[in-house]
Amino acid sequence: MADSKINPWLLPLSWIYAGVTSLRNKLFDRGWLRSESFDVPTVCIGNLAVGGTGKTPHTEYLIRLLQGQGWQVAVLSRGYKRRSKGFVLATSATTADELGDEPFQIKQKFPDARVAVDANRCHGIKQLLATPMPPQVILLDDAFQHRRVKADVNILLTDYHRLWCDDTLLPAGRLRESADGSRRAQIVLITKCPKELKPIDYNILTKQLHLYPYQRLYFSTLRYGPLTPLFPELAQEAHPQPDATTHILLLSGIAHPETLLQEMQRYGATVTHLAYADHHAFTARDLNAIQTRFEQLPPAHRLLITTEKDGARLLHHPALSDQLKPYIYVQPIEIEILNNQQESFNQTIIRYVRTNSRNGRLS
Repeated sequence: MADSKINPWLLPLSWIYAGVTSLRNKLFDRGWLRSESFDVPTVCIGNLAVGGTGKTPHTEYLIRLLQGQGWQVAVLSRGYKRRSKGFVLATSATTADELGDEPFQIKQKFPDARVAVDANRCHGIKQLLATPMPPQVILLDDAFQHRRVKADVNILLTDYHRLWCDDTLLPAGRLRESADGSRRAQIVLITKCPKELKPIDYNILTKQLHLYPYQRLYFSTLRYGPLTPLFPELAQEAHPQPDATTHILLLSGIAHPETLLQEMQRYGATVTHLAYADHHAFTARDLNAIQTRFEQLPPAHRLLITTEKDGARLLHHPALSDQLKPYIYVQPIEIEILNNQQESFNQTIIRYVRTNSRNGRLS
C-alpha cells in the first residue's frame, strides 16, 4: 500500500524541518501562540501531507450533508494560486483566477453555499460572520496546520496508498508536520481505498495508524459520475459513454492522476495522457500543444476529458480554442464511505456541529 518515494539524501533537511514545525506546535500547545475560537461551528478538513488526499470531494460531501440539514454553509479556503489578495467572497461572476481552482469548482457546484478565500483564516471567518446573513457552519478547507483558528472539529485525511505512518517530513517525504500532529484530529479518514477491502484490511489499517481512543476512523473511496460537458451549449453529447472505439486525450493537472487514468482505461478506450503539475496554470502555449495533440487523434470518436479542478481553470481561459470546446468533458468525482459506516459518519458530523453551536441557531 505504501508509496516508498522517500529520498534518504534529504533526511538531514527533514530533521531541521521537524525541529521548526515541532517548536511551532509546542508554542500553540502551551498557549504561547494563541488560537482563536468563533461563535459558529467550524469544521477543518486537512491532512499532514502535501496535496493529493482528496480534500475537495470530501469538502463537497460535507456541504451536501450539512445543506441537507437546512443549514447555511460557508467554505473558507486559502485560494491556492489565485491572482487576488486578501478576502474574496465568491459571487456568480467571480472567476477561478480570483478564487483559485478548487473554491471556484465548489461555488459552481454549490451556488447556495458561501465560498470565500483568505490566507488569514481568522480574518476570513470574521468577514463571513459580518455578512448580512452569516453562515451557520464554516468548513475550513486545508487548514489543519493553520492553528490560529481553533476548529471545533478536525477531520484529518490520509491517502490509502501513502499513509502518514509510511511517510516522512519534507523535503525527504511529503509530510508538512510529523505524525504526532494527528492527535489534534477527532476524525481520521483513510481516502482513496479500494472498494473491495476485506475485514482484515480494515483491521490492519486501523492498527497501522495507532490512533487515540477519542479518535474515530473511517474509510472512503472515490466514485466517478457520468462525464459532463464543460461547455454544455456546445457539446455534441450530454453524457458520452466511451468504449473501445473511443480515443481519449486525458488532461490532468492534479497531484496523483494514476487513479483517474485507470478509470479512463476501464472504458476500454485508447487513452493519451497529458499530465501537468498540480494546480498548473495553463498558458496559451500549453493550450496550443493540447489542441495539436487532440487533433492527432482519429476524428471519428474522440474526447478530451479532464478533472473538475482543471476544468475550472479552462472554463474562462481566453486562449482556449472554440474548436476544442465541444469535445471537452470533465470527470466528476464524489466520495463514498465504506464498511457500512456512512450513517455513522454522517451522524458524527451532525452531532459535532450541533454540539458546537454556541448561539442556538442550529435545531
